[in-house]
Amino acid sequence: MRNMKRPGFSWRYTLIIIGLVVLAFLVMDFNNRMGALRRLTAQKEEVAAELGGQIGTQAAVQTQIAYAASDDAVEQWAYEEGSMVRSGDVPVVPVAPSGSTPVPLPTTTTVSTPVPNWQFWLWLFVDADRGG
Repeated sequence: MRNMKRPGFSWRYTLIIIGLVVLAFLVMDFNNRMGALRRLTAQKEEVAAELGGQIGTQAAVQTQIAYAASDDAVEQWAYEEGSMVRSGDVPVVPVAPSGSTPVPLPTTTTVSTPVPNWQFWLWLFVDADRGG
């Protein structure tokens, strides 16, 4: 029988293997952290864009509020929509000719026909033509 040497236990190879395993875990953790950084950066940019829009909206609303509280806006509303007159204006009120009667406008009513339950269920499942 030959004298076969059994490979010996070497601390050096064991430490190298342990080091490689630790290095692999560190690389995976670094990759996870980089993915999270990219995701959070994208979210930050979205929120910053939304914030810019909100700030613009706030400025527009504040401008509208400031104008609505001004005397010019009150006077404009009173003159155009409030049917009020300024001093010196002569109001004109249209009057119907005497002896005329107003003609009533006909009112139209729409009558909806009830849909049978079986047609309703058919429409839900088959998306058949609803017949207008």
